[in-house]
Amino acid sequence: MQIMDTLVEMGGIDSIARELGVSPEQAQSGAAALVPAILGGFKKQAQAQPEGFDALGGLLGQLGGGGLLDDVMSPQPTNVDRGNDVLGQIFGSKDVSRAVAQNAASQSGLDPSLLKKMLPMLAMLVTGFMARGSGAEPAAGATGQAAPQGGGLGDLLGGLLGSQPGGAGNAGGGLASILDANGDGNPLDDILKMAGKMMG
Repeated sequence: MQIMDTLVEMGGIDSIARELGVSPEQAQSGAAALVPAILGGFKKQAQAQPEGFDALGGLLGQLGGGGLLDDVMSPQPTNVDRGNDVLGQIFGSKDVSRAVAQNAASQSGLDPSLLKKMLPMLAMLVTGFMARGSGAEPAAGATGQAAPQGGGLGDLLGGLLGSQPGGAGNAGGGLASILDANGDGNPLDDILKMAGKMMG
């Protein structure tokens, strides 16, 4: 998943590792297991809106935009309340967040309590980076060109996740396929089912 390479290169994963007192390798392993669910959460949010994926850029800004990225990258302690707000928006409940962490623990072999701490920070990192790169707010390197029907964010995520840019650009359909580019379908669907079993 190319988004992981990008987050590593920009120093975001190292920032999380330092703050949580774990090795960069552990942080990368945990992030690789958590990122698909975060992207799946954003996909579900976009699908729930009448505007579809066009609404996603606005949502990123409402959640804190690029400031979330700055918060995680800062040498100061991260305000994880902002990350929990993101998780509340994309997952809907703490039960789903717990299930996401549990699922990531089974994939990565890391302790679920560590992944629960990592999840809001990683959600902030991903949200802030997508907001900056999509032009949801002014940022260095962000192009101000008109993005047809969310294509700017679709193109950004396509590059991050390594999906081929082809396909019909039907009202965000490209973004839908981009968010499924890892081939698993939407991982959040399985996690939601698992959360239901845990609660039931």
